[in-house]
Formats: sequence, C-alpha cells, structure tokens
Amino acid sequence: MIATAKPVAANRWRESYGRYFEDFVVGEIYEHRPGRTISEADNTWFTLLTMNQHPLHFDANYAAKSEFGARLVNSCLTLSIVVGMSVSDVSQKAVANLGWTDIKLTAPVFIGDTIYAESEVLSKRSSASRPRQGIVEVRTTGKKADGTVFMTFNRAVLVPKRGQASDDSED
Repeated sequence: MIATAKPVAANRWRESYGRYFEDFVVGEIYEHRPGRTISEADNTWFTLLTMNQHPLHFDANYAAKSEFGARLVNSCLTLSIVVGMSVSDVSQKAVANLGWTDIKLTAPVFIGDTIYAESEVLSKRSSASRPRQGIVEVRTTGKKADGTVFMTFNRAVLVPKRGQASDDSED
C-alpha cells in the first residue's frame, strides 16, 4: 500500500493513498495486506444479498453431502474481497476500472479460510484519448494462507499521471 503524508497547511498533514501512472513498473508485484478470514456471516449475507440460492453456500447439510464436504464461499464474494484488497495498491487513484478479464477459479474457498492477494504489473501505456492519464494492466492472484492459489484475473485501470488528478490540489 502506497501511503504518503502531504502538507496541506502549517502543522497539518493529509494521508494520500494509491499510485499515479508513473509509479507503476512493469514486472513489479504488490503484495496486498492485510489478509481476510472469511466468516460464515460474510458468506451468508453476500449470498442472500446477491440472491444466489445455491445450497452449497448456505445449507450445511446439503454441502456436507457434496464432493466438497462443506459449504463453499460464494466465488463472487471472494472476487469482491480480492479486488478490494488490491485497491490501495492498484486503483486508489484510478479514474475508472476498464475491465476484468480471464477470471479463473482454481480452488474452492471455505468458511474460515484466510485469503491474501498480490498483483503483478503486466503493462502500462499512456492513454491515446486522455493524455493526462494512462492505462495500467495487472494480474491479480488470490491465495489461501497455505499458499493455494484459488483465483486469478487480469484488470485494467485508467490512472492519472502525476499532477493531473482532479484532487491533486487537495492531495
């Protein structure tokens, strides 16, 4: 997480998070912390909120008889948490998310699992239509505490160049 303290007045400082376009380096990997242990309440509420009625997510008896032997965490919840973990390193200053591609779910996640994430910078280029901004693409990997990779995806974000953010006067 990139955090800086910038002076805004005499004896007054403001936290600033995130990266400008120039701060991204192709090949660098950002480990996102803290991790997150997924609770039963997380899974139940997210599943109900999104109207996903698959019993693998909230029916313990049904899930116990499945090939997994336990309730699975809703994969859209794990995607949301992993994206959220990456915000301070990847998109805290972003103008827009441009898309997620190649989402792969490679292992199940269960209630009680602790998950972590990391993002590798794949590419960056100046925007052809927005000269004050650039496009950064990262590959984000979700891992359980034991190192098992459970998810990967690519993400593209539109990021301001240094001194070009709409809030730079306050940043």
